[in-house]
Amino acid sequence: MPPANSPSPPRHEPAVARPRWEWLRLPDPAALAGTVADRVVAELRAKPELLLCLATGASTLRTYELLAARAAKDETLFARARWIKLDEWLGLAADDPASCELFLQRVLLGPLSVPPSRYCGWEGRTTDAAAECRRIAAWLDREGPVDLQILGLGANGHLGFNEPGAAADSGPHLAQLSATSLAHAMLATARDPVSCGLTLGLDDIMRSRRIFLLVPGVHKAEQLRRLALGGESPDFPASILHRHPAVTVFCDAAAAAHLPEEFFANSPGSEKI
Repeated sequence: MPPANSPSPPRHEPAVARPRWEWLRLPDPAALAGTVADRVVAELRAKPELLLCLATGASTLRTYELLAARAAKDETLFARARWIKLDEWLGLAADDPASCELFLQRVLLGPLSVPPSRYCGWEGRTTDAAAECRRIAAWLDREGPVDLQILGLGANGHLGFNEPGAAADSGPHLAQLSATSLAHAMLATARDPVSCGLTLGLDDIMRSRRIFLLVPGVHKAEQLRRLALGGESPDFPASILHRHPAVTVFCDAAAAAHLPEEFFANSPGSEKI
């Protein structure tokens, strides 16, 4: 038995400083989309006039299709919901095959028959970006803050078009797009050249009451590892989310490949791999 005055053995901190978020790991992208859709519906049932901010792209596509299918079965589900578009490619018309507007109208807003009175979208063909940013900011001041922000995780850590180096206190603004963003698959079908984007700012995102971050696919595994295990850095805009108290990360097994098991130990909705 050690002497009474012997020093206490050193305390070992956990190998992982697990973020305070809710982490859900699903087996594949289909299960991820279904789980997100279920959670969005639950948020809507709790607050029918929910204000949702919508990201676009492959990460969100199946979730939005499932929500549209739910609406076809229950027309009252989205009857009072409000919507705002996170970002848009500057210079693209609303009917351009690559526009965020066409994406949302085709997969979600059109099937839901959302009227203009309950939707705020960026005008990609604006000739006065500053005025357009003021219009979006005024709408958000009047209707916001966002209740549920749906996000994907960009290849360089961008959120919307908040590129590396974006100001943490930014509101709606014009963004010069990085080479990474300009290589996005959406732009493959664009009719006009794009170099800039219009986006809600990091401050707008951080004011959201709740954030759902959708991260499917092995191609996002390194970005998710950096978000989960790295510190906050302006070089990786998504890292600002560590300041937010109500983030749920939905990832599939492939995207979670580089994360320690501790991240999912206390998340009942996660699948064990």
